[in-house]
Amino acid sequence: MTAPVFLADPADLGREGFTLAGPEGRHAAAVRRLRAGERLDLTDGAGAVAECVVDDAGKDSLRVRVLRRYEVPAPRPRLVVVQGLPKGDRGELAVEMMTEAGVDVIVPWAAARCVTQWKGERAARSLARWRSTAREAAKQSRRFHLPEVTDPARTAEVAALLSAAALGVVLHEEAASPLSGLPLPADGDIVVVVGPEGGVSEEEIAAFRAAGAAPVLLGPTVLRTSTAGVAAAAVLQARTGRW
Repeated sequence: MTAPVFLADPADLGREGFTLAGPEGRHAAAVRRLRAGERLDLTDGAGAVAECVVDDAGKDSLRVRVLRRYEVPAPRPRLVVVQGLPKGDRGELAVEMMTEAGVDVIVPWAAARCVTQWKGERAARSLARWRSTAREAAKQSRRFHLPEVTDPARTAEVAALLSAAALGVVLHEEAASPLSGLPLPADGDIVVVVGPEGGVSEEEIAAFRAAGAAPVLLGPTVLRTSTAGVAAAAVLQARTGRW
């Protein structure tokens, strides 16, 4: 069994031994039920890792000792997915799968044809759920760099992201070029736009083309918005050599 991963304060990772408390300590002690002598890995979510062993287990905390420290470099090129807001809980599903697949940045996008709208308190709650989902999925999949879930973006902000990217693409079922055939950069940001259930509007496509993005095709079938991002990520991870 691989060692479970938990988040820790960067200052603690530099110590020889410390107490893992708070929500992470409670989860490790009460939910995972780690006991003395068992292994765990702690990370600050920005690439710093401490391989640890449990010296003592309390009711809701662990006393741990650091065995080894190392740094995991951030993968390059960086993979950014702009996700049109899906209906219901499919947003959290999309975030979970993209996190497991190694997406570095997830941008919630209020596209013109989104059925779901994030406004007021709902926006804050929804964004908090996406960020919590990304954090937990990152630990489950043993990622030492947590993905960033940004504030919601408008179409103009998405166009700016595409303009600054090393490569910008928009998934579109009527595109002629397959994603699997595009030349890819070795560094910088690859930005992938995933439309909502209703698709990307003609005005949005025009704005993204003007920003330098290319419409691309994933394959002969039409994927749901909640699964298109992870499928695109898998193609790009394999082709860039990150996998």
